[in-house]
Amino acid sequence: MGLIERKMLLASRWLTAKLQPFAEVVTEDLPLPRLARMALFQLSVGLTAALIIGTLNRVMIVELHLPAWLVSIMISLPLVFAPARAVIGFKSDSHVSAFGWKRLPYLWFGTLAQWGGLAIMPFALIVLSGDSHAPHWVGPAAAALAFLLVGAGMHTVQTAGMALATDVAPEKSRPAVVGMLCVMLLAGICIGAVSYGFLLRHFSELRLVQVVQGSAVLVLFINGFGMWKQEPRGAQVVRAAAPDMGQAWQIFMSQPQSVRRLVTIGLGTVGLSMQDILLEPYGGQILHLTVGQTTQLTAALAIGGLTGLGLARKFLSRGADPYRIAATGLLAGLFAFAAVVMAAPVESGWLFAAGVFGIGLAGGLFLVGTLSDAMGRAAAGMSGLALGTWGSVQAVAAGGAIAFGGILRDSVGAYTGQAADGYDAVYTVEIALLFLTLIALGPLVRRRAARMAMVGV
Repeated sequence: MGLIERKMLLASRWLTAKLQPFAEVVTEDLPLPRLARMALFQLSVGLTAALIIGTLNRVMIVELHLPAWLVSIMISLPLVFAPARAVIGFKSDSHVSAFGWKRLPYLWFGTLAQWGGLAIMPFALIVLSGDSHAPHWVGPAAAALAFLLVGAGMHTVQTAGMALATDVAPEKSRPAVVGMLCVMLLAGICIGAVSYGFLLRHFSELRLVQVVQGSAVLVLFINGFGMWKQEPRGAQVVRAAAPDMGQAWQIFMSQPQSVRRLVTIGLGTVGLSMQDILLEPYGGQILHLTVGQTTQLTAALAIGGLTGLGLARKFLSRGADPYRIAATGLLAGLFAFAAVVMAAPVESGWLFAAGVFGIGLAGGLFLVGTLSDAMGRAAAGMSGLALGTWGSVQAVAAGGAIAFGGILRDSVGAYTGQAADGYDAVYTVEIALLFLTLIALGPLVRRRAARMAMVGV
């Protein structure tokens, strides 16, 4: 091969690596097709989250005429299983099946729970709306069962899936793997929101059944394809001696600054989540934006999140401190919430859109930073426990923040008689929480920087 041919070959390989997303993660043991299938677990969770939190939220209130308080309870039921993510992760760490699998049994049974909940959910909602001859208690019981199954399945699949990614990804490639998982989760939410809105634009109860049960089949197919050949099948494996849950928890919490890390994750998540269901109402009620304009805010939030994920992955691949990235996200969040608060007095829709984009950017940076650190907390091979604990704190904090944000807005607005005061109270509390998170996060950054300086990095 001549010199020109070799240069052209090298140039083509470089260009392919640049254009092919996450190509730098690929190794002989982790080829791109396997990595892409591994990310499908996050895609299915994102699709289900978009269906429950977004589409069904509106359908239950507007088309099925259910009271808002009952809808909020149903939507929050999946969070009941969030604290169990640490236990699920630990069990997947120590489980060995007859085939030698650790994560796949949890992925499979989590998928079945998710599929089963989605399969019965539309019928349960129709019975709940009163359009049946069943006893009154059947509707709430069936709907609660459906949402609980979906929640249990989502948390199990996400925890075991991230633990599997940590097991197979080389340590130097984990930042890029984190970025890919987060991108697929956000992509699932965006794709689901657009697709479900399009499919249910002409609503009927039959259409609802078709769409939700079609989603159940899609989730089963996506996760089934994602599980294919992810863990090698071996002969009967003798279970190795493993610590029980109490001992494993003590090992995990004995790591430096463990409590501070969990507090930082919780505070930051609350500070970035209280406004999740308030941004579009704020744009319509206070800034008098049209429905089309407020819908575009979701796109701005998603674009900001994707930008944050991309920047965080780029910084992590260069060896940046995960908590410095998280701190950058918090600082971006301070400016973003300030822009949102100032948008009403100056009546600027552009300033509001910029603030929404900044909130998405802040969330992406904080999410990837803390998740990357969690993937590095897998002491003694307990990646499931570390990631399950991160997921438990993050999910519970996000759910509680959304509920508290709605209550605070209604309470302050009713007390002052000004709707804008309720929104401003939420944004002000979030700004204060972001400052508190920066205070809690500070020693984590300084400790890591000092340690790197000592070893000459």
